Amino acid sequence: MRLSVRLRLALPVAVLSCSAFVMTPAFASVQAPEGAGRSGAAGAATAACTYPDSTAAVPHVQRYIHCYTPAQIRAAYGVDAVGERGDGQTIVLMDSYGTPTGAHDLQVFHDRFFPNEPDPNFSEVYPFGRPNFKHGTGNGQSGPAAAAGWAGEATLDIEWAYAMAPHAHIVLVGVPVAETEGVQGFPNLFKAISQQVAAEPPGTVFSMSFGVTEETFAGAAAQQTSRFDAVFRQGIAKGDTFFASSGDSGTLGVAKQHRETATYDHPTVGWPASSPYVTAVGGTQLQYGWTWDPTSDVPFTASGDFNPDYFNWTSGGNTNVVWNESWLPAATGGGPSTIYPRPSWQQGVLPNQGNHRLVPDVAWNAAVNGGVLVYTSFFPDVNRVGWHIYGGTSAGSPQVAAVTALAVQRAGHGLGNINPAIYEASGSWFDDVLPVHQGAPGVISGELTSNQMFDYNGDGVAVTLDPVTGWPVLPGYDMTTGWGTPRSPEYVAGLAGP
Repeated sequence: MRLSVRLRLALPVAVLSCSAFVMTPAFASVQAPEGAGRSGAAGAATAACTYPDSTAAVPHVQRYIHCYTPAQIRAAYGVDAVGERGDGQTIVLMDSYGTPTGAHDLQVFHDRFFPNEPDPNFSEVYPFGRPNFKHGTGNGQSGPAAAAGWAGEATLDIEWAYAMAPHAHIVLVGVPVAETEGVQGFPNLFKAISQQVAAEPPGTVFSMSFGVTEETFAGAAAQQTSRFDAVFRQGIAKGDTFFASSGDSGTLGVAKQHRETATYDHPTVGWPASSPYVTAVGGTQLQYGWTWDPTSDVPFTASGDFNPDYFNWTSGGNTNVVWNESWLPAATGGGPSTIYPRPSWQQGVLPNQGNHRLVPDVAWNAAVNGGVLVYTSFFPDVNRVGWHIYGGTSAGSPQVAAVTALAVQRAGHGLGNINPAIYEASGSWFDDVLPVHQGAPGVISGELTSNQMFDYNGDGVAVTLDPVTGWPVLPGYDMTTGWGTPRSPEYVAGLAGP
């Protein structure tokens, strides 16, 4: 298959679910498809991606799919201009199951990209017991069947939180059962979060790469989310800060019916990203040193190879566009909440959108074509050992969380809920993301102006927009990329204060 859905998109794409709620790896991570292009279709002579280890190279992917190293992402978002490295800070990453090879894989990542830094300060916490999976295959949506997808998400979170704050204490918390599009997994997850709030020092930053469509809560939404929001308030009271990825399916919400194959006929958003106690991270496509220039809407040829006309690109450029990749298809989540009223700190934006909490608040690179390099060695029976390209809003959440930990270090105290400060800054700490058309006139895929999902008309070729409408990309705040992507020096200085 060209692309697999895993947690909040990490180049395969996936959906997480939980017990009382259903979380799906659709809020997961997406991994670049390694099954396409096997015949070696002709294309650009210059590789789009260079893997750190040539023995793990996947030429048909590297020719067309761009990737980034930590140095490139740090330069693109100005992280290198921030003096802090995360000393004395704690970043907690919440994932279903976790990964059996997290420490090893992070060490490989360190040795390749940060050889002059001390070894990582990494811990794993399995409050309900460490899963004893021997492989990543099986039936169903949880257990071994979901373990490989979650292991990929956990590895992405670990390595890229570390990439932004290499001196911080990185803590992975793995909790069964897998969150699917329901809520059965939330009680364990939030019990574990509450335990970590009590165990970790004030000012800890949490990142959550999971979520469910708000409609999953049905008539019990206010009661159930209030229980979980109490855990966020517990952390905020001691200076902790919480981040969540906004989702990878645009406004198209997955329903728990029919084993998550059904979708809602109206725009939706995901929870916990919609909680006002959480900073929601939406997605962009960072085009750093290249510019996408499609001349076709057809991403794959009849034989399954990458189509050079769709993936055509030119050298040069440095911009963020809204993340909406028709070839996956996947797009940044965002929109108005159906659960929460408008928080006071959000009163000044999009006044015509009613009295609802709006999502997301900020954005970061989430693209698969322009994803980040991740080293994995878990479950080699189903996942090739070596370097992979990952994307999804679940790639953005741990990175923004880690940059925020740099602000906590500079401030010398915890920041708590940073949303009021973000909205008071009114975009002055961010690079705004604006609507664009890329490529030849008439190429629908290049119309990057909203988070309305793209569809294929049953033939895998003809591209149209999904019937469920999206939200437009606007100057200033919008419900696709929030205020935009952080300019790290201004963001850190602004949050830390004088």
